[in-house]
Amino acid sequence: MIDSALLPTLGGYINGEWVMADSGKTLTVTNPVDHSELADVAAMGQPETERAIAAAEQALERPASLEQRRDWLNAIADALTQNREEIGRLLCLEHGKPLAEAQGEVDYAAGFFRYAANHIDVLAPRTLDEQPRDCRWTIHHRPAGVVGLITPWNFPIGMIAKKLSSAIAADCSSVIKPSSKTPLTMIALFTLLEREVKLPAGKANLVMGSAGPITEALFAAPSVRVISFTGSTEVGRELIRQAAPGVKRLTLELGGNAPYIIFADADLDRAADQLMANKFRGGGQTCVCANRIFVHADVAPVFAEKLAQRVEALQIGDGMQPGTTLGPLIDENAVKKVARHVDDAINKGAKLIYQGDASGLAGTFHPPTVLLDVPANAACYREETFGPLVPIITFADEPEVVRMANDTDFGLACYVFTADEARGQKVIERLRFGHAALNTGSGPTPEAPFGGMKQSGYGREGGLEGLLEFTEAQTVPVG
Repeated sequence: MIDSALLPTLGGYINGEWVMADSGKTLTVTNPVDHSELADVAAMGQPETERAIAAAEQALERPASLEQRRDWLNAIADALTQNREEIGRLLCLEHGKPLAEAQGEVDYAAGFFRYAANHIDVLAPRTLDEQPRDCRWTIHHRPAGVVGLITPWNFPIGMIAKKLSSAIAADCSSVIKPSSKTPLTMIALFTLLEREVKLPAGKANLVMGSAGPITEALFAAPSVRVISFTGSTEVGRELIRQAAPGVKRLTLELGGNAPYIIFADADLDRAADQLMANKFRGGGQTCVCANRIFVHADVAPVFAEKLAQRVEALQIGDGMQPGTTLGPLIDENAVKKVARHVDDAINKGAKLIYQGDASGLAGTFHPPTVLLDVPANAACYREETFGPLVPIITFADEPEVVRMANDTDFGLACYVFTADEARGQKVIERLRFGHAALNTGSGPTPEAPFGGMKQSGYGREGGLEGLLEFTEAQTVPVG
């Protein structure tokens, strides 16, 4: 079992107190590297969530000034930075991503709190220069109410940072539900909120357990006005239905099917290097990583070989071991899905260019795989693989690849590589994706808004736009 100074308890956190589940039930957290048990955490449900909501309602009655909120945000950023090694270790153990990558995620998370602190003045009251109807008009950004923050397992500290930083900036109180697969990192964050940041009781509350009863309690409470969710489109659709009776606002980051387009004139080495960093982050388990790699037919064989050489250099194994660059997948279902996508594509005519070897590893590993000439009827063309599979699809010209890239219900991220920047910008104008990168595989950053189009969701996290997601604009004319 795991031992850490940042895990003084394995319970939830309600109204400033650590609590276990009313039922006494627990959830077992395991290490995907070898299936070993790390901890048994509280398995909470509707009663605990209702108490957390009540505590958050009480905290809303005690407004905090912009300066107080700025201090909290900076204190959280400092606490994360000072504890990055231990938080990264916990994250590595429960998720599986390499230790250096896990610690980098802690830095990424701190960036959201720091950005919110530095730009919180955007939420200050604003008086219009104009005076229509002989009145002085002031716009206030009020806290929307209690907010429910539901995070996934693939970025245990990064995803909550996106949401909680904006919630605190808006002066909202929150009820937070992490994934049951990776709750330990969240417990560590709450330990820091209590010990070092000293948030008021009820300002942030933690409930862990099965999603059904927790989300039902959030949607049933009139005081919960915004729910922010990152996860699958299927669950997102259900949340939209649940939000209708209470007319609740949602911010949704849902599934992706990112195209990665490489024209014949592109710098193939740079495109390959950027794809490695993009595709294999978190073992390929990110919503923004390239899922369909479109390469011009004239250079596709050359690019496939360049990429295979880089993939072969990956070190597969335990993220806690020095030199590991590719860890396990989150569970057996993830492994089965990647294997199904590989087999399906090969059976439909794709060529196997390279596949690593994970046969000697005990956990939920799938070897990194590169395929060429993947057809449009392959499962990995339509579905998000969420694993270390690189399916290369060839194209002949610009109109064709734009049509192929947009041929998906999803619109979260896309990437274009070409030596002709004017053409790249023209192509991006026609791509329906919220994050559209040119000659880089870079994903989101705290300084810029991020979110999806089409069935990848709505709302934005990061940037000035993200700071407004948990506010309500109130217009006050004074005669």
